[in-house]
Amino acid sequence: MALFTIQDEFRYEITHKIYEGGMGIVYEAEQHGAREFVKRVAIKVIRQDYANQKQFIENFIGEAKLAVDLIHTNIVQTYHLGETNGVYFMAMELIRGVNLEQFAQQLADRRRKLPKELAVFIVSRVARGLAYAHAKTDQHGKPLGLVHRDVSFKNIMIAFEGDVKLMDFGIAKARGFLVDNEGEMVAGKADYMSPEQANFQITDQRSDLFSAGVVLAHLLLGRNIFKGATAEESRQQMMTLPIPDFRALDPRVDDRLNEILHRALARDLDLRYPSGEELLYDLEHYIYHSGYGPTNETLGKFIRELFGPACPQPPARPSPAARSISKASRTLLTVSDWVRAHSGKAGIPRWLIASSTLD
Repeated sequence: MALFTIQDEFRYEITHKIYEGGMGIVYEAEQHGAREFVKRVAIKVIRQDYANQKQFIENFIGEAKLAVDLIHTNIVQTYHLGETNGVYFMAMELIRGVNLEQFAQQLADRRRKLPKELAVFIVSRVARGLAYAHAKTDQHGKPLGLVHRDVSFKNIMIAFEGDVKLMDFGIAKARGFLVDNEGEMVAGKADYMSPEQANFQITDQRSDLFSAGVVLAHLLLGRNIFKGATAEESRQQMMTLPIPDFRALDPRVDDRLNEILHRALARDLDLRYPSGEELLYDLEHYIYHSGYGPTNETLGKFIRELFGPACPQPPARPSPAARSISKASRTLLTVSDWVRAHSGKAGIPRWLIASSTLD
């Protein structure tokens, strides 16, 4: 029984669209509280096309309930699941940065190569987040058996301060949270999924570690060796492509790093890293065993220099006086206000319900 109840209404002002994928949209918004309190957040919804699909709604709700309890520096935080007039939305941590796909494109455009130590550092942070998520239990201490199933360039962000964040648990499997059709359908991106995912098999946490190995190889080489011309070709290569000697593909890769890559990418589950903790240990030992190694600050400096003037800056907050004038001329919108005002109009992004992924 609760000691007492505090009831309040969250109010969000949508400022602009951050990202739009095939299934969903993420907006930047301001969450308003008492006495001019403002917090910038990301608001995630999915397309109207999926609004009447019960499984999408249930998975969106399940993702929010799962992710809200994943409180870790290397995982994007979920704050709130809301519903208004049948429209579900998720308020999440706003990251000022880029995903690895955008990061890699900027490296290619600038003809820069990511330093080896930073590549290993990025994936070590992903491994930290995965180790934490894989170990989560329910309120009774029973393991959730959480598997992300979509560790990929699009779902790993780097903040311009240098923080690395794993996001989007929309197709994760975890006992009691999301609808799971594993074994009947393939979930994830074909060029990052594990061989067992690609082969319609049941996965465990080792599947995510294979995907982390693909991410590391991609960061080092500047290309994904498993990516085919089509998703089906990528899926087949995940199951059959011989794992190369990475020392022959990049002279920066030494014997130890080659061993780490091969263990992460082992198709035999008994030979692959058994846990995120072990992968994390080997990655951190590799970059720190001889002394000082990369940090969030090192990565932050690199990414800010890489993007230069193109590095997005947060929009300026109006002064208190300007804000009061602005308030006199318009009313803060709740999510339902925004939906009613804009849903379905030409040129205006539709609000969407429920989702597994934004792609």
